[in-house]
Amino acid sequence: MSTTTAPRYVRVAEPGVIETNDDSDTTPGPGEVIVDIGYCGICATDTHGYQSAGLPPAVFGHEWMGTVSAVGEGVSHVTIGQRVVAGVGPACGVCAQCRAGHADHCDLAFAEANGISPGAAAHGGFADRLRVSARRAIPVPDALSDIEAALMEPATVTYHAVRRARIPLGANVVIQGAGPIGLLTAQHARAAGAGRILVSEPSQARRDAATALGFTDVVDPSALEQRLDEVTSGLGADVVFECSGVASLFQPSAELVRRGGTLALLGYPDTDSSVSYGDWQSRELTVIGSLAYTHSDFLGAMTLVAEGRIDVASMHSGTIGLGELESMFAELDSGRSSHTKVLVDPRR
Repeated sequence: MSTTTAPRYVRVAEPGVIETNDDSDTTPGPGEVIVDIGYCGICATDTHGYQSAGLPPAVFGHEWMGTVSAVGEGVSHVTIGQRVVAGVGPACGVCAQCRAGHADHCDLAFAEANGISPGAAAHGGFADRLRVSARRAIPVPDALSDIEAALMEPATVTYHAVRRARIPLGANVVIQGAGPIGLLTAQHARAAGAGRILVSEPSQARRDAATALGFTDVVDPSALEQRLDEVTSGLGADVVFECSGVASLFQPSAELVRRGGTLALLGYPDTDSSVSYGDWQSRELTVIGSLAYTHSDFLGAMTLVAEGRIDVASMHSGTIGLGELESMFAELDSGRSSHTKVLVDPRR
């Protein structure tokens, strides 16, 4: 923990401006815990929030892990000194979705994932400490390092997406984009039984990262269509995961899918996309949206990492302190950064 007189947290004051504040609100209420932050990852949502100041406060710095330093009344599933990772709680059992039998789409868990649940944290994990609902604090297995724990949130986002896509064994899969989300999606697809996995990425550094993870069909987007034709004899992919969030790639991604195949959407574009409704209908495509995760997704993803089937640690490319956030946002937004995944350590 920082040696400052009061715990600090960083928030977006206005677009392109962040400020550091003291946080004296560190006494847990009923059903809450205090977490001393170990690491907090920076993701594209954070950089977008920095530019627009439009995120719920709890979402700016949502990829955190740390150690429980205090527990409130009624908290029994975590104890002081236990490592935890940011997540969502189990299905509540009482919301409209749960009552209708759709526990995987629990309204409370979805609100927690988006930082808008009742009693949402006043700020995110770019902080020394965080007061948060105990529902969101998921115990970390001993087999995971602190670095691995800090990368569990994006690992779970991609676990959720691959689970929803229900990849057939031996399927031909395309991963569009090899940033952290694409690299994790590719690994989960491999763990789920995909056959050939083609990774498309314009950045040479990110293509190298995919190759280092054991993927052999890694290409520049300009070569993707030809390589896919060679691999599938012109049939097309069984499943395409669109991980870049580039709106203009929406329809081209769909055109890579074979008739009757699946387009799975992970990237989140900031603008509207144009698609060919008739093309999708005539080829009977299945289109699956994916956002966030469930409580059980965290448990499954942590198991895969603990067993060595998913490598998250190799994506950690740098660690900074809270005071370096603003310059790092500028670097990541420039499109010229060599970083894959940057973690913020408030103790630095």
